[in-house]
Amino acid sequence: MRIADQEECPPMSIGADIRILALEPYFGGSHADFLQGLRAHSRHRWTLLVMPARKWKWRMRGAALHLVRESASVDRHGFDLVFANDFLSVTDFRALAPETLAHRPVVTYFHENQLSYPLPPGQRRDYQYGFTNLTTALASHQVWFNSRFHQDTFLESAEALLARMPDFVPPGIPDEIRRRSRVMPPGMDLRPLVSGRKRQRPRPPLTILWNHRWEYDKNPEAFFEVLFFLADEGVPFRLTVVGETFRKWPPVFQEARQRLAGRIVQFGYVPDRQSYHEHVRQADVVVSTAIHEFFGLSVIEAVAAGCFPLLPARLSYPEIIPPEEHETFLYQDERELREKLRRLLRGEGPWDRARKLADHVQQYDWANRIRLYDDALQEVAAHTSRMAGK
Repeated sequence: MRIADQEECPPMSIGADIRILALEPYFGGSHADFLQGLRAHSRHRWTLLVMPARKWKWRMRGAALHLVRESASVDRHGFDLVFANDFLSVTDFRALAPETLAHRPVVTYFHENQLSYPLPPGQRRDYQYGFTNLTTALASHQVWFNSRFHQDTFLESAEALLARMPDFVPPGIPDEIRRRSRVMPPGMDLRPLVSGRKRQRPRPPLTILWNHRWEYDKNPEAFFEVLFFLADEGVPFRLTVVGETFRKWPPVFQEARQRLAGRIVQFGYVPDRQSYHEHVRQADVVVSTAIHEFFGLSVIEAVAAGCFPLLPARLSYPEIIPPEEHETFLYQDERELREKLRRLLRGEGPWDRARKLADHVQQYDWANRIRLYDDALQEVAAHTSRMAGK
């Protein structure tokens, strides 16, 4: 499905704005927000070909077959660059695409990957999807990761996967991918969250926010276990639970709805963005207990709105939080999380540092990130054009 087609224009001359074909096999949630935000703020000309966000395994196996044909139908004057993501087999796409597209430079953005994404309990990893990510990285001119943590875990997992091969293992593949890799944190629209953020130290009872997906990798069991413990101690607090839900979610959410009923402000997914922003602005503390987080979009949103974050001292969070503030906002284990959260809920805590952190994360607003993206995309297209002319 084509959702955006900018005006026709001739192929790039070096130094001019460029024409980009974006391919998104899983257009939903944060993937859709990212791509729409990128197009809306970019100085370049974009055509977006997208597919609905469902059946991710089939998307990884079959999206290239569909998008090759769709791409041929819109390739009227030639694109300067293809912008793909980790759900597309770039190897298949380039092998099947018409010549005008097959030889265009490809930048692949990795929101996540199937080599190091943690599995639900009881499931075994199917390495064909991780291998698709691996060959996609090799078939791309540049590979962009949303965090340094993501880049490092992908390359470490790729090396481990290659070590499982019985023979004929090509040497140096992780190093080759690293040489063409770049860390590019995503842009976001933070204006609605900043506009209503609190400027004063909040008074108890404070509102604790869960605005993450209701899934196992966000580790809701640990989050609610801490809240149950503090509730049994008689510590006053309120609770707002939003974030995207699916057909099935961990049973601890139902338990929490019952055990914390008298403290609940909101408990359930809020699809309307304006209402969601209002709930985030009204909260005071955001907590993550995630076992997996390649970036942390929901945390950035809450921090921008003025929430005091308490985050694990691992994953991508040590990148997001400045080193001098690790002691304030990061915790090492569940015991330390309980202690820090207890102090906050009793009205203690360096709230001036949370206000400074809210200013710090403004670097992720599209207004402050788009030039980095536009310049990097133009650099890839121009470099490839010069190499082709030699």
